[in-house]
Amino acid sequence: MQASTTDHPSHLIEQITEAAAARQPLRIVGGDTKSFYGTPTQGAELSTADWSGVVSYEPTELVITVRAGTPLAEVEALLAEQGQCFPFEPPRFGRGGTVGGMVASGLAGPARASAGSVRDYVLGARFINGRGELLTFGGQVMKNVAGYDVSRVMAGSMGTLGVISEVSLKVLPVALAEATLVFSLGQHEALEQLHRWGGQPLPINASCWVKDDTQADAPELLFVRLRGAVAAVEAACERMAREASGTRMDNAQAGPDWDACRDQRLPFFDAPSPDACLWRLSVPQTASVLALPYAQLIEWQGAQRWLWAPASAAAELRAAASAVNGHATLFRAGADGAPGVPRFQSQSAALQSIQARLLESFDPAGIFNPGRMA
Repeated sequence: MQASTTDHPSHLIEQITEAAAARQPLRIVGGDTKSFYGTPTQGAELSTADWSGVVSYEPTELVITVRAGTPLAEVEALLAEQGQCFPFEPPRFGRGGTVGGMVASGLAGPARASAGSVRDYVLGARFINGRGELLTFGGQVMKNVAGYDVSRVMAGSMGTLGVISEVSLKVLPVALAEATLVFSLGQHEALEQLHRWGGQPLPINASCWVKDDTQADAPELLFVRLRGAVAAVEAACERMAREASGTRMDNAQAGPDWDACRDQRLPFFDAPSPDACLWRLSVPQTASVLALPYAQLIEWQGAQRWLWAPASAAAELRAAASAVNGHATLFRAGADGAPGVPRFQSQSAALQSIQARLLESFDPAGIFNPGRMA
């Protein structure tokens, strides 16, 4: 996993320079595990898969710098050897996923609401803009960040601003203690309980409420994961179990279940029909139950709500999300590709203006993943 001695991605720069001169669109891929996310794009493939390796890793400094094509699974294994991790639990969607794809997609797993997003852990980045220039922003320590932090803008940009070459990320030690509690609660009761706990000094790290609507008598269950100091986790387990009649799961069972939630391998994420679309509704944590006729899986202490619905339900879902100051994303399209349905909800005029100016500055020829975020 050690990077080669050269630190100049000349082959990527050459392909970008030629594409810009010809105004030839490029489709940026690493492990290509997230091609379903965002509007499908056309163009010549630009792969970062061979630009991989760890540039530097200082466990005592809690910083790792890696090239974009480095497999995420290999980096996480390296961190685990030192008792460290990416606390935001990036979804992997298969072993082929890369660190560059992790940053570009900006996706985070079950711990997002407590640990923060991918963007919060980006310290610096090198990337190639649409002019073929290799730019460096940020550094390897938090105090290097000053002014407009361009390196963090790359998180969630979906490859539309440039090709990430290298990224420095903050990592954290694995929690000393972990426990999972399960409660038999309906959706309304589960959200109310999470809101109450949210105002208390409890080491809540993740939550997941789900009901399997494929079974008539399926229970409604709330899973809550605690992480932190041993004494804090044990005290919280006793208190929360008593308050809401919860039971503690064995970590050997709960761990794989949380991994399955992180990578969308739970039964809920199996499409109920070929034309069904997976929607993600991002709402305030304190939002109440949404009156929608679709089964839901709720994460992030209420802030992220997943459901399966046809593409034709876009207006209904987006209206429901907007009513509580949220938005709805078509995360996975059905077999027909949901033609004509925007993947992302319309932004405000102010945000659209900022995005347009960023695109003009970094990719004036419009060659990087054109339309991916449309």
